[in-house]
Amino acid sequence: ARAEHIAQVINPALQKGHWVLCDRFVDATFAYQGGGRGEQQQRIQLLADWTLKGLMPDLTLLFDLPVELGLKRIIQRQEAIDRFEQEKVDFFEKIRKSYLNSAVNEPERVKIVDASLSINAIQQQLTQLLTPLI
Repeated sequence: ARAEHIAQVINPALQKGHWVLCDRFVDATFAYQGGGRGEQQQRIQLLADWTLKGLMPDLTLLFDLPVELGLKRIIQRQEAIDRFEQEKVDFFEKIRKSYLNSAVNEPERVKIVDASLSINAIQQQLTQLLTPLI
């Protein structure tokens, strides 16, 4: 599905000089499948290399917040809970750790946004991160 999305949507948009925004991309695979599910990082990397063919995001925004706060927000939404949201706290802690490791290992590409703050404070963080790209 990712290879198809890249071929049909992302690459044509990039060729036209457009920005492309994705809600979850390869970092999510490493975090959820590697960190959360314990799949081997080398196996995920092999699949990513084959699928992405060298394409990587220029910038990844990591909206970070403590797991407990994230789960509290899910409950407050009062919407149906999906299969991921039904996982145990430990699963989410592993995912968060994996994402944070990405930010440590690739600080030029992965930028942390403190999502525990107010919407206005989050917008200010985003403005600071995105303004240099315009």
